[in-house]
Amino acid sequence: MARRLSKVGSNSGNGNCPTLYEVPGTDDYVVQGDTVTDPAELTQLHHLTEREGAVVVPRELLANFGPKEPVRVPQWISPEEFDGMFTTLEHSVWGLETRRRYASDGRPRASAGRPAPGTRLERVRLVDTAVAPDPARSGSRAWTGEDNRTLSRERAAELALPETDFWIFDSRVVALPSFGADDGTTRVELITNPVDVLRYAQAREAAWHHAVP
Repeated sequence: MARRLSKVGSNSGNGNCPTLYEVPGTDDYVVQGDTVTDPAELTQLHHLTEREGAVVVPRELLANFGPKEPVRVPQWISPEEFDGMFTTLEHSVWGLETRRRYASDGRPRASAGRPAPGTRLERVRLVDTAVAPDPARSGSRAWTGEDNRTLSRERAAELALPETDFWIFDSRVVALPSFGADDGTTRVELITNPVDVLRYAQAREAAWHHAVP
């Protein structure tokens, strides 16, 4: 069934494109504008699928008619989509594991996704008792490109690290898994706001500096 669109506004004096529409009853918007067709430009778009398209709109259109209220709307994905992020990342993923128990033989769902060739996976697992560092090892590697380390909960509290799990993909997206009663992942929230991503990146630097193999 086709959705009914409500015109929000247009920067074109004659009422044509570019134009912004909203879908009543939802948080969705539809943008009408000139289609991007240059192959060189399309290759620069991130994970553009066959179902997706790109249009060009002026800044004024979004500034004049886009939502003005500073409301953060959570973006949720499924556990399966979260697993898929580990196979499509471009260069690195870093995670902080704070829980004492995970489903799937004591490991989080993230272990199910094997990183793409040439990428790096690093994680810090919080433990109740500090582990002495082993100078002969640079990390526990389940496969090439993975580095696993531990950090005591006491030290994590001193560093004011987040108390819940988080993963940083390619230094631009933060994933926050939610867990159910069976210790399995139920859903995952994505954060892309650069200010918020930076806050988690700062926590990553502190945890990685103090963690040991």
